[in-house]
Amino acid sequence: MDTITAYELDIESQTGMLESYRPQRPLPAKKQKNTVFAGSGDSLAAAMLAERHSGGLARAADPLELYRNPGIAESKDVYFVSVSGNTISNIRAAKRTNSTAITSDPASRLARASGSVITVGPGCGTFTAGSVTFLECALACVSLVRRIRVPRSRAIFNAARLAARTRTSGRVFILGSYHTYPLAMYGAAKFYEVLGHDAHYTRMEQFSHMELFCADKGDTVIILEEKNPHNRELRHSLKKAGIKTIQPDVPSAKIPQLVYCTVFLQMLVLYEAKRLKLSECHFVTSKMRKTSNDM
Repeated sequence: MDTITAYELDIESQTGMLESYRPQRPLPAKKQKNTVFAGSGDSLAAAMLAERHSGGLARAADPLELYRNPGIAESKDVYFVSVSGNTISNIRAAKRTNSTAITSDPASRLARASGSVITVGPGCGTFTAGSVTFLECALACVSLVRRIRVPRSRAIFNAARLAARTRTSGRVFILGSYHTYPLAMYGAAKFYEVLGHDAHYTRMEQFSHMELFCADKGDTVIILEEKNPHNRELRHSLKKAGIKTIQPDVPSAKIPQLVYCTVFLQMLVLYEAKRLKLSECHFVTSKMRKTSNDM
């Protein structure tokens, strides 16, 4: 099976995962203050979602920074998020901390280096850009810091799929707010991994003071935020400058928002891959893949 087909099947399998999903039991607020979530790539985005949904009680961290600065995790519980369980920085840091692995492989090196394990599903079984595994990891992290009720998925999927039937052009800038900034990071990762495209993720406010100055006519800005006067003015200004803006109808409730934005970004990238008639995800053929696997 080619990896673009596997990626599409992985996306569709999320509806079944959501229907049967069982959240974790939330940690008490006092314990959250002494909890760190860590991960690399998509997994860092999942860790950051935990930080934001905890209202800042829990922290998110880069595993290499944890390893090099052990004081960050001193006397704290650390949840290492890694689907494969093979990320070297996670494994090294886990050996030094009171750690729990969130992984799809309970026999992985990360799981063996950790004191306990939370197991997530393995996805479609073909090596591809993470979708169902990311969403399940994200929900696991968030449910550890707050009670969640997983929404009926089919309506959200249909809305996200419809919104994603648009085209991007030029470089892509994905803007997120407090709860959606980690999802902007995840979306940029899909543009890198699946398409090999130049994409950027940034906070809503910071875009207007940094990345805006390198945006050109023909580029695309994706806004992951409910419509409001601030982003309405931004859209108007970008349109005048010849920059395309995409702003889907993001739900206001936070868990439906998480699911919607995740699926929207996945489908947006999938449709672009189909338009380009790609059969393999970019990272599968990239010369940089070995470098990534070695880190």
